[in-house]
Amino acid sequence: MVNDSLPRRLLARSLVALAVCAALVTLCYFFVDRPVAFFVHDHGIAHLYPVRGHPALAWVTYPPPILQTWAPAVLAALTLRRAFGAFRRWELTLLVACVSLLVAVQFKDTLKFAFGRYWPDTWIRHNPSLIQDDAYGFHPFHEEISDEEGWYGSFPVAVGLIGMNYHFVGDVVAGAFVGGLVGVCAARFAGLAPDRLSGE
Repeated sequence: MVNDSLPRRLLARSLVALAVCAALVTLCYFFVDRPVAFFVHDHGIAHLYPVRGHPALAWVTYPPPILQTWAPAVLAALTLRRAFGAFRRWELTLLVACVSLLVAVQFKDTLKFAFGRYWPDTWIRHNPSLIQDDAYGFHPFHEEISDEEGWYGSFPVAVGLIGMNYHFVGDVVAGAFVGGLVGVCAARFAGLAPDRLSGE
């Protein structure tokens, strides 16, 4: 039986998490982002190899866009599979993961448009950046000129995005919050997560 208070409790905990995330992003903005970006640049971490930086750091940023590309195909296959009977738990989990990924990406794109920032370093099309132009801050409501799709749901991806100077630490913290919140809500509403909010 579904606990009627679950959505309210989930909302309350999500708002607390949002406040913590906002505080962490603010701390990163004022005290962490610039020193880390200059450290990565000054130590040549992102430029150890002549093309686009260290291969291991670059590689860990590639799986998320690949998963994002394949998610609609997996959803289509699951839709066909559902016509032949109820989902098993792993199939429902895969469905929730695909939907969560696509929803989180849409949130990310919308939030990037509203809260876009200059990059730590310049990678393409002479975009303004902290390292090259001393441009630091928010640049909202402008089309992003990135060819890098960042998804921040895992530690290796976060290390790659920061180590390649693709994103500031605060951006990765915010992205992890968005992805985590979408995933938790989707899992709870699909009945895949234990109902710890109600003490069960």
